[in-house]
Amino acid sequence: MIFRCVLAVVVAAAVFVPVPAQAQTRVRFATFNASLNRGAEGQLVSDLSTPDNAQAKVIAEIVQRARPDVLLINEFDHDAAGAAARLFQDNYLSVGQGGARPISYPYRFTAPSNTGLASGFDLNNDGSAVTTPGAPGYGDDAYGFGAFPGQYGMVVYSKHPIDTRGVRTFQKFLWKDMPGAALPPGWYSGEELRVLRLSSKSHWDLPVRVGHRTVHLLASHPTPPTFDGAEDRNGRRNHDEIRLWADYTHPGRGGYLYDDRGRRGGLERGAAFVIAGDQNADPNDGDSYQGAIHQLLDHPRIDGRSAPSSAGAAEAAALQGGANATHTGDPKYDTADFADTAPGNLRADYVLPARRLRAVGGGVFWPPQADPLSRLTGVFPFPSSDHRLVWLDVRMPAG
Repeated sequence: MIFRCVLAVVVAAAVFVPVPAQAQTRVRFATFNASLNRGAEGQLVSDLSTPDNAQAKVIAEIVQRARPDVLLINEFDHDAAGAAARLFQDNYLSVGQGGARPISYPYRFTAPSNTGLASGFDLNNDGSAVTTPGAPGYGDDAYGFGAFPGQYGMVVYSKHPIDTRGVRTFQKFLWKDMPGAALPPGWYSGEELRVLRLSSKSHWDLPVRVGHRTVHLLASHPTPPTFDGAEDRNGRRNHDEIRLWADYTHPGRGGYLYDDRGRRGGLERGAAFVIAGDQNADPNDGDSYQGAIHQLLDHPRIDGRSAPSSAGAAEAAALQGGANATHTGDPKYDTADFADTAPGNLRADYVLPARRLRAVGGGVFWPPQADPLSRLTGVFPFPSSDHRLVWLDVRMPAG
């Protein structure tokens, strides 16, 4: 397993202050499924090689206006050289977009994803094991859905140093090795279970140094609980991908876990952490398996009460109607603008801190239509993404 952390030295004429001046201990964490995925390998690098890609400019402006200190981007195609991650910083984030100030991240991290990696097996049970990238059915037989290796990957940008020696990734952890795994009965053969990985992309524990303190960014992007059949294999996998962090952060429950370097066990007792990512699970609505996200929201070590919201989300649900009218959850907490027929808009994206970290603010970048910045989110076809950037400000404990 090779970890790639690209360090950039940034020279800037201005000092950017992301939050008011309680300075060193207040940190803004954000997650953004930015839909910076492309249909062909290498296309994202090509698109970001110039400063003119319309979608990337809008995504960068949203980041510049939200100004997170630590940012996870989901659905950002991975390349082994980290070129796309570097180009997005150099050609978009470092350039003021739409009147917003540039933003610079001296540290970034990206690593391989299970998406688009051929398993060699017929995982969707359609009678054919597809092993040629891009061929029909290939994504359904890959370890994680994707037309090519790295599609729908992840990248982290940070203003604070990332302790790359302390990074743990769980890309290769096998689903069967989770005690009491919610595997679909009878769906996978014994041979398939011996190779089938739990994470549809990867799970990363990135220790971020904030002054003299360390906070662990726990980043992931579980598979959507849809696009399957009565066996609910994706819903069950989504549940257990979410469960991985629930067990990892609960003392005594993560002993079975092993990372890609062979180290076993969960997070150290008392460690500060923030869970971030598109969890593809709403607490009230949608197609989750057994209330999957409540494994985190009701966790004794996780602050599940700090729920960022927006006026734009509530407005969109009322204007769009359809499935939104049948939802039981408060639409102001929605973070994704999905089809109005089904499933409707949902809360899919989360920034969840450890209880020992004090949440002191947050929000969802979803301006109402009367706000000039609503041009950045828009309506379908979206100028940016069908997901919204979600941020949470946390106060690090002194010391």
